[in-house]
Amino acid sequence: MESNESSYVSSPELGPKRSSPPPPKSPTSDSLEKPTYVRFLVSNAAAGSVIGKGGSTITDFQSQSGARIQLSRNQEFFPGTTDRIIMISGQIDDVLRAVELILSKLLSEIHLEEGNDVDPKTKVRLIVPNSFCGGIIGKGGATIKSFIEESQAGIKISPQDNNYYGLNDRLVTVTGTLDEQMRAVDLILSKLSEDLHYPQSVNVPFSYAAYNGVNYGPAGAGGKFQNNKEDRSNSMTIGIADEHIGMVVGRGGRNIMDISQATGARIKISDRGDFMSGTTDRKVTITGSQRAIRAAEAMILQKVAHASEKGVN
Repeated sequence: MESNESSYVSSPELGPKRSSPPPPKSPTSDSLEKPTYVRFLVSNAAAGSVIGKGGSTITDFQSQSGARIQLSRNQEFFPGTTDRIIMISGQIDDVLRAVELILSKLLSEIHLEEGNDVDPKTKVRLIVPNSFCGGIIGKGGATIKSFIEESQAGIKISPQDNNYYGLNDRLVTVTGTLDEQMRAVDLILSKLSEDLHYPQSVNVPFSYAAYNGVNYGPAGAGGKFQNNKEDRSNSMTIGIADEHIGMVVGRGGRNIMDISQATGARIKISDRGDFMSGTTDRKVTITGSQRAIRAAEAMILQKVAHASEKGVN
């Protein structure tokens, strides 16, 4: 696959990029060269057009942009949605170029379906760790207001979803034309990347990974847990119906490994026939910090609920 500039045809106009340099405290040349990442949602149907036949489109976009593009697997969605996750990592301008290539592609699909020439207002939902949302909002909402004025895009930050233990991400919805969206994404990503901790957060496994088994392994990800200094001696035991244990364990133990990796908890399941007293429920013992235990318990119970919904008996 050639990666020369002449193949860059999908998006010749990259005007909106770098339209507003970051504040002086973060020199532009510095922030441009530091690796960063962005994640956003894409419908399961649209994911196919981003991947392309045999992965041709995603490979092409990677060579044109210089960024790394990863997509969660089929049916592996962001909690509470039926959308897959695209993660783009690299230097900030490369990341923005890849975002623009993908959004242009999705927009061209809409044009083909609807057959209209008007530049439609569409939306893109970015995934932003909760701890960094404050920076985008700013004091009294000042930063987000200035981003809306400068980009002319609509920007809304979802409230934190407390339905999922351990889910520390929020959705930032950007609405507008492609140019408006790109200006907004540029402003948001530049702001996020000013925080030295933001690019590093890509190395921590995504806290919702095991909700759906999404298991990214970005380059350089060491799978290190930031809470390993916490007290890990806490332990709790829950009972899971024998017929649902297979769903919790997963093929070749994959589910249980994903849950353990995502939360940092250790999980042990009792042998066949070793039940909770007075029941036919197998014992599942979770060990780790209180937070890890809560997150792992929620993920295990979600697997069981999923098994029940599917009528796995």
